[in-house]
Amino acid sequence: MRSSRPRLRAGLTWAATLPMVVGALALGIPSAGADTGPAGRDTLAGTKPLWATRQADRGSAPGSGRITARVHLAGRDAAGLARYAEAVSDPGSASYGAYLTARQAEARFGATAAQRARVTSWLTSAGLKVTGSDRHYVTVSGSTAAVEKAFSTRLHNYAKDGHTYRAPETTPSVPDSLDGAVLTVTGLDNAPHKARHDDTLPPPDEVFRNAGPFSTYYGSRTGTKLPSAYGTKAPYAVKGYTGKQLRPAYGAKNFTGKGVTVAITDAYASPTIARDAATYARRNGDQAYRKGQLSQVLPAEYHSTEECGASGWYGEETLDVEAVHALAPDAGIVYVGAASCYDDDLLDSLSGIVDGRLADIVSNSWGDLESNETPASAAAYDQVFQLGAVEGIGFYFSSGDDGDNVASTGTKQIDMPANSAWVTAVGGTSLAVGKHEPYQWETGWGTLKANLSADGRGWTDFPGAYTSGAGGGTSATVPQPYYQRGTVPDALARANGGTPMRTTPDIAAVADPNTGFLVGQTQTLPDGTRGYDEYRIGGTSLAAPVVAGVQALAQQARRGLPIGFANPAIYQRYGTSAYHDVTDRPLGAGRRLAVVRNDFVNGHDGADGIATSLRSLGQDSSLSAVVGYDDVTGVGSPAPGYVTSYRTR
Repeated sequence: MRSSRPRLRAGLTWAATLPMVVGALALGIPSAGADTGPAGRDTLAGTKPLWATRQADRGSAPGSGRITARVHLAGRDAAGLARYAEAVSDPGSASYGAYLTARQAEARFGATAAQRARVTSWLTSAGLKVTGSDRHYVTVSGSTAAVEKAFSTRLHNYAKDGHTYRAPETTPSVPDSLDGAVLTVTGLDNAPHKARHDDTLPPPDEVFRNAGPFSTYYGSRTGTKLPSAYGTKAPYAVKGYTGKQLRPAYGAKNFTGKGVTVAITDAYASPTIARDAATYARRNGDQAYRKGQLSQVLPAEYHSTEECGASGWYGEETLDVEAVHALAPDAGIVYVGAASCYDDDLLDSLSGIVDGRLADIVSNSWGDLESNETPASAAAYDQVFQLGAVEGIGFYFSSGDDGDNVASTGTKQIDMPANSAWVTAVGGTSLAVGKHEPYQWETGWGTLKANLSADGRGWTDFPGAYTSGAGGGTSATVPQPYYQRGTVPDALARANGGTPMRTTPDIAAVADPNTGFLVGQTQTLPDGTRGYDEYRIGGTSLAAPVVAGVQALAQQARRGLPIGFANPAIYQRYGTSAYHDVTDRPLGAGRRLAVVRNDFVNGHDGADGIATSLRSLGQDSSLSAVVGYDDVTGVGSPAPGYVTSYRTR
């Protein structure tokens, strides 16, 4: 059984009609350390899922089967880790930029050998079998009875989203003789768990192609024979922007990311990534990769390939690699693939980057609903993010592609790990790049779709139904971090009640697949062979690597000094020429924007016909891009002054 839940490629949208440590309160992270509990025990606050309520309780969990869990180690000084991570990340702090090496961070904040031995000895004496360990955790398995006894709780079944899952009835605890060595434990709940089995990677997905006509830049070709919309003829969607168009749009100037390394985490690994990336660069005018510029760090084996949709992650990796290189052609890129799409494996990938100080910037285009995150898993993620912060590593996560998530879940909520106060959440825009002017305008990404009527004279149910948009909104679990105070309007921060909470996103870049990025990838062709092909793609999983690439340029401008956890610096620049203040009506209150798009019905050729639709821009569920900070684009998108604002003398 697995001790974590699957994560989705939450920031990926095809261009077609197509899923806390103690002391961290200064940055709005709920405490997950040990508090005084029953006599002789320390409770592990945050280890009981929020959905495990009395109303949802369905009685004791069956005692059959074995449970696998991870006991995460708190390290030497969990409270000090959070304080130091904040200090080195805050431009107003005397300790700003005083980063530690990976070895120094481990020596100062990591778990000691004695702590690991003490925790291991206790787990064994409690009747649990230790099946693995590293510097961050100990993995154990045991019967329901043994787990209940070890953590002094009862495991019950609870109703959640039409299913029944196991979770602790009361807050778990550990012996106080462990002296705070345990941060949290994950795996006591099973919402859901999967059987582990070793797999080989499947072949790539079937080919996807866009149908023309296309614009080569925004507005270069107009649907003159199609019905008007908003009083004018709409342009055709672009074929897909390239680095030559995005670099000047976001103020790259002569910076190339030289001397900076960007890591990318996703699940699995594309078997053709090196060849695809090189082919794409050659065909689209990007700089050729130098020897060793693109590397991969991969697990010894993969698992859960079917339930995680392994081949679908190939396109994610390809997009991330090609987008980073397009924006920062001299930056080193290291892809760190997870063995599956589950928390345990994704955490291992992130931890590997931090433990080895493999990169300065980490781009992540995956996530899940905040309601699916347990406080225990949040604590485990935040510990990794804090360790990265003290080493000068910044983490960037896509904010999601379903707006406020009401259409997909019925509940207004944001995504995780973008909800963490220790990461930069990247929202999305629709971007217009002109022929001679690299930046015309941006709107908040949010799309309505209306199909061409059967007689070709109008748009059916104009302006149409909501399809997708940048994720954002207010967290239900993470308090407002200090760097958002005074910038995020109270109406957003207090949207869930009286207490100000973390609001996402923090910054934004191009995401709308109708104004998206051209990507090249080996796919399975209609005749069953495999070959390289190119298509337009979008989603906040495009925005995340674009911003990561821009951050590489900014770090180069800073003479290579790491920016680290960037949010304090990002918000420090709010309201300056560093940003485009993106709104839903960039051309004025009375001007609405739309593009025409053609899609192959079968996804790859015209044999089954072509569907024509109008995509209205700047209409993101209940979210709105307005003047100032908003929950679609955060503080805005990088303007020409952003990269140079980091320049040091």
